[in-house]
Amino acid sequence: MALLKTDELKKLHQKKYRQQFGFFLAEGEHLVQELQRATHSNPALLESELYLAGKYEDWPSVLPRHVVSDKLMAQLSDTPSPQGIVACIPMAAVLEHGAASDAGERGVYLHELQDPGNLGTILRTLAWFGGFRCLLSPGSVDPFNSKVVRASMGAIFHVPLETEVTTAALLSRYGQIACLDMKGESLQSADFHLSECLAFGSESRGLPAELLQQAGGRTFSIPGSGQIDSLNVASTVNMCIYELRR
Repeated sequence: MALLKTDELKKLHQKKYRQQFGFFLAEGEHLVQELQRATHSNPALLESELYLAGKYEDWPSVLPRHVVSDKLMAQLSDTPSPQGIVACIPMAAVLEHGAASDAGERGVYLHELQDPGNLGTILRTLAWFGGFRCLLSPGSVDPFNSKVVRASMGAIFHVPLETEVTTAALLSRYGQIACLDMKGESLQSADFHLSECLAFGSESRGLPAELLQQAGGRTFSIPGSGQIDSLNVASTVNMCIYELRR
C-alpha cells in the first residue's frame, strides 16, 4: 500500500504540501540509484517508495514499487519529458535536527541562500569531500525543491542537512566560525584551517552584521583581481572546502 494517495503525490511539487505530508520527490535513474545506495548508510531511507512507468517495471530495488500509468507519471514528473522513474522520500530521513556531529566534522552555514542551483552544487561539493554538514538559515531556499534535488545529483542523500538554523543556534554550537567576506584574511591563514564551521552569506546581501560581530570578527576572503565585485557563492564554497582539504 502506498504511503500517500495519488492526489497527495501530485501535490508534492509545492512546498506547502511537502511540509504538510512530509515527503518529497526525486526523479530519474541517477537520483534513484543514489537513493538506493544511501539506504546502506541511512536505513531510514528504506521508507521511500518508487513509482515506475512500464519500461522500468523490472527495476531492481529493495524499496516498495508501484507501476503507474504514463498519465500519472507525467503528473509526478517535473520535467517536460518524464523519465519514467520517481521516488517518494520521507523528509525526516534526510533532515537532522542539531544532531551530534561526527568527530572532525565541520559545518557549512548558508545564510538566506536563495538559488536552488547553487544549493544543489554546494551539496555535491560537500558529498564529494565528505566530513561536512550543511546548515541552512531561516529564509533559505527549500532543499527539497525539485531544482535543488536535481542539481545535487543525489548528494542530498549523503550530506547531513539541517534547516531553520538561526545565527544564535549556530553560535551556541560552534566555537570557531570562519565568516567569508570581501574584506578578510587569506584562506591560507592558520585560523581558517582551525575553523569548526564556515559561514556564507546570501548572493545579494552577504552575512548579517550580528554574525560577523559575534563570531569574533574572523572574516576570510579569496583574493581576486578586483575586476568584479563578487564570486558566485557555490564557487566560493568549492574553493574554501578545497583549501581545507588541500
